Amino acid sequence: MQATIRNEFLTLTVDTHGAEPASVKNAAGQEMLWQADPAVWPRRAPVLFPWTGKLVGGAFTHNGKAYPGGQHGFVRDLEHTLLKAEGNTLVMELRAGEQTAQRFPFDFTFTSTFTLEGKTVHHTLTVCNNGAEPMPFGIGYHPGFVVPFDDAHTTEDYEFRFDTTESPVILDTHPGGLLNGKCGYVWKNTSVIPLTDELFANDSFCMAGLRSATLGIYEKDTGKNVTCKIAGYPYTLIWSAPAKPVRFVCIEPWRSLPGAETDSQEWADRAAAAVLAPGERYSTTLSTTFDR
Repeated sequence: MQATIRNEFLTLTVDTHGAEPASVKNAAGQEMLWQADPAVWPRRAPVLFPWTGKLVGGAFTHNGKAYPGGQHGFVRDLEHTLLKAEGNTLVMELRAGEQTAQRFPFDFTFTSTFTLEGKTVHHTLTVCNNGAEPMPFGIGYHPGFVVPFDDAHTTEDYEFRFDTTESPVILDTHPGGLLNGKCGYVWKNTSVIPLTDELFANDSFCMAGLRSATLGIYEKDTGKNVTCKIAGYPYTLIWSAPAKPVRFVCIEPWRSLPGAETDSQEWADRAAAAVLAPGERYSTTLSTTFDR
């Protein structure tokens, strides 16, 4: 099931499957969100919870029991309940139960709140620990944006732009997606990363230590852009599928990291975005402005 909210600038549609945005159109009716071509990348803008990236050995353990899991958690693959779709606000909720018990041994509520403000979509994720023990978790965003913006432009007409000069530290991973403990620089003292069809030939770039408040994908000659507010996020990734030419780019603010090859499988040992005490809540927001 899908629900839609709109204002004078944007029309946002969200699917109850995964609480995943299904469409973001501007006032001219142009689709700005990647449309999940299964031959390239079959998702649009999944939310990542209760972990980001890969698990060591494809599973974790808690209280002596193993819980198998794929990449980026599981809430993106489950049906959420629509609570509200009125005016400029849309709310969906996922509660722990039978569909989560074999995946994650904690009692939680996961709420997605979408709000339109001018040309900006605010997407707030709220996690509540309903159980009797502390709950560690990871969380992040993975939206894909259509590139090029129109038929008159090609890949090389675009660039990622920070709002200040950056020398991002890149955290390296093995081909399987686990951190290998290495890091280094690809770009130094720059505010732009040019987009090319070869940029993501070796997968994503996980950037740490950014000082910028925003990161966007910009059309060089017009200034049209899609920009994410990344202030406060310890890690921001950029990625696209290895299709040529590039058909979309992802800007991914994360609060947590993939597992490392040296990690144990014990859930309590995994680096978390937060560890909630019983009854505690946690919220994070991604604000994306569509100036095109």
